[in-house]
Amino acid sequence: MAVGFLVILLGVLIAPLPGPGGVPVIALGLVIVLRNSWWAKRQFIRAQRARPNWVYPFRRLMRKKPEIAPVFWQQTLRAEKMVLRRRRRPLARFRRRLRRAWRALRQ
Repeated sequence: MAVGFLVILLGVLIAPLPGPGGVPVIALGLVIVLRNSWWAKRQFIRAQRARPNWVYPFRRLMRKKPEIAPVFWQQTLRAEKMVLRRRRRPLARFRRRLRRAWRALRQ
């Protein structure tokens, strides 16, 4: 468990750096701790019931075959939504343009 907590601490220290570097490290630390501690599992379940939108990305990253890219994309869009106004969200517009281009290619 100590190794898991050290990995989580490392992820928190890396998190302010540019890029998504801290989140996967924190998720890895959570996986290590949750597999070895009943107490941590109970706390995680409580957090999941209290704040399901916050815990869900970590649950997706802790699966056997995690969907890493979609989780990070969703979290980036969520962060953009919290910071920027509706009209000034470049990632959301980029996603819509990609969708239109992909549909045009498939037809």
